[in-house]
Amino acid sequence: MSWQVNYALLNVRKARGVISAEHVHGEAIKITVYDKPDVLAVISNAYTITAELATQYHQEYPDMDFLCGYRKECVWEGGAIRYLEDNTIGWGSAGTLSSAISVGNANTAAHKEYVFSYRLIRQLRCITNVVREFDRVLNVSLSSGRTLRIGMILEYEPTADAVRTLWYRCGPVDIAWNINPSGNPTQNAIEAGRQLGCKVVKWEDLKTLLQSS
Repeated sequence: MSWQVNYALLNVRKARGVISAEHVHGEAIKITVYDKPDVLAVISNAYTITAELATQYHQEYPDMDFLCGYRKECVWEGGAIRYLEDNTIGWGSAGTLSSAISVGNANTAAHKEYVFSYRLIRQLRCITNVVREFDRVLNVSLSSGRTLRIGMILEYEPTADAVRTLWYRCGPVDIAWNINPSGNPTQNAIEAGRQLGCKVVKWEDLKTLLQSS
């Protein structure tokens, strides 16, 4: 049994309503939840989930309900997200899986760290189209005709390293959006963004920027 499957089993068994969680084969586990549908989850140790990898997992585990990127550093490409959602397969982190099995929506769940911010962006009237390039990077078209590439940063108080990591892992962005509602980006993060050529902002500043562009 792989390390990530072993850890996933230990953590999932602590989730609310879970009756049992057992290793099926390979990277798949079966989770039985009280008064909710059983869940077949595939636990990946990949650093990046591509469309090709998501397709391979689906071919190997055709009854898969949820694909879990177990590594904290895991990044999901947009093509993988679209493939999974088109096939009614949930996706996201270990925390997303635990929440989804308790709620009973494992096959429609999306990465819990980004789902709220993604909805916020899509609700703005000034936005005509949103293309998800990565779980944390959106290509946004505005009614003015302008297009912006927006990256989401989870950290409570993002540092310069957080901004650079987003940039180097997912490519250049116009805006680095600190989506954690409780913290604020450090001055070092703002300066790193300036040096790279992007703004580092919170939601209110981002909303104002988008509506005025």
